Amino acid sequence: MQKQFHIPTRGPGLYDITRELQGWLAGAECNQGLLTLFVRHTSCSLLIQENADPEVQDDLQAFFSRLVPPSTHPAMAYLRHTYEGPDDMPAHIKAALLPVSLSIPICDGTLALGTWQGIYLFEHREAPHRRQILAHISG
Repeated sequence: MQKQFHIPTRGPGLYDITRELQGWLAGAECNQGLLTLFVRHTSCSLLIQENADPEVQDDLQAFFSRLVPPSTHPAMAYLRHTYEGPDDMPAHIKAALLPVSLSIPICDGTLALGTWQGIYLFEHREAPHRRQILAHISG
């Protein structure tokens, strides 16, 4: 079973998609299996991360912004792919460092996430986007 999700973003940050996925899974009436998620873009990522304290998401965003600054930063002067804006190539680098697919077991009809875990789309671009995530249940 497959479904494509369209996730609107408003700029860099982590967008919690857990509820949307759980809602689809409940309607799919799947008791067990494996959910595979795949983001169909090269400038955003998928993460399983803490969902209790929003400071975790803020700190992750700050860390990756510091690790890979915009192409206008002097440390990034070596970048050549800059025609889509100063955030474009850094977004590709972040997506190369982070996962673009996830696998989550389904147990008793629900995602087998830990108590404080949520599933996030990690947007790396400044402009709003409509991201596509393909979800596939197997097993």
